[in-house]
Parts: sequence; structure tokens; C-alpha cells
Amino acid sequence: MSAAESVHFERVIAYLRERREKEVSLTDVVALAEITAESFTAFFQAMDTAIYRELREIANYITTMKAEIGALQANDLKSRRIPAAGRELDLIVQSTAEATNTIMECAEAIMAADASDAQAYKAFVDDKMILLFEACSFQDITGQRVRKVVDTLQQIEARVTRFAQAINARDAAGYADEAERRREERARALLLHGPQARSEASSQDAIDALFT
Repeated sequence: MSAAESVHFERVIAYLRERREKEVSLTDVVALAEITAESFTAFFQAMDTAIYRELREIANYITTMKAEIGALQANDLKSRRIPAAGRELDLIVQSTAEATNTIMECAEAIMAADASDAQAYKAFVDDKMILLFEACSFQDITGQRVRKVVDTLQQIEARVTRFAQAINARDAAGYADEAERRREERARALLLHGPQARSEASSQDAIDALFT
């Protein structure tokens, strides 16, 4: 309770004590009402100040959130960056498949070639080797495409991290939806971990031990 409120309430108490043994008149009631009204006026003024401060803080929080949502650039991520990363991944798969097919075809052709004519066989192998080298150049373009995808992921990570820090977000327990839950349970049940890094994958000795 503020000092101003205490003073007003003390005035009410003092007034009541003073007239405790006297006959109460209409004037006394009006005077008491005036003192009480002054007390409540101070109280409501203090309450209005507190409410205004809280509303001001809420307004500032909303303004900050709007700025952070704008900085997240969700529309740009959804309409441009993520689709572009998806296209790059599709092209990586396509170029890798084409290069693999070319390499396998050249290898099969060399293995099946007639080596009885040494000069013709050498010319044939030379032609196929040139095709092999050209096909292997896909890794350079693939590396550039992967770099674009990684850059996009890093941008998304930076924006989401900044937004999460701004709103002091905490991860909710459970799954985002039922489909995610089913995928996770299926992966655990079938040990579908996909290709692993060498540091995480089981050693060959451990794999051999399973069959002994």
C-alpha cells in the first residue's frame, strides 16, 4: 500500500474512532463518504498506473514480436529459398544419376570390348575414358549445388534461432503431428538411420561379430 493510500485510510479510521460514541448525523455520513471517496480515488489512480504500465509492456512486446516476425521473413523462406533449395537437391539427384549411368555404361563397354585388335581397342578405351572423366566432373557442380542448399539451411537456422531467442521459446514435448510420430516410431522399429558418418557408424569388426 502506498503512503498516500495509508494516509487516507488512517483518516477514515480516525474519523470513525472520534464519532464512535456520538450520534451519527447525515453530515457525518456525508463527511465519511467524502473521505472514503478520496481514499478510493487514490487507490484507483494507483491501479490505473499499474494497468497502464502492464499494457505498455504488452504493447512493447507485441511491437518486438512484429519486428522479429518480419526479420524471420517467413514468406521469403516459403516462396523462394526453400523451393530453390529443393530444386537444387533435385538437380543433384539427376546429375548424380546421369553420371553414374554414364560411368557404368563405359565400364561395361570396356569390359565387353574385343581386345584382339590392340590399336582399335586402345582407341575405343581412350574414347570411353574421356567420357568417364567428363562424367566424374559432376562432383564439382554437385558441390556447388550442395553449398547453395547448406547456405539456405544456415539462413533458416539463423533466423529461427533469433526468433526463438527473442520470444524465449521452449520446445514442447511430443511430436508436431501424427505423421511425424509414425515416422519416428517406424524408424526406431526398423533401425532406419540411413547413411551415417564414419564416426557414428558401426565398425566392420562389430558388424562381423554379429555373424559369428
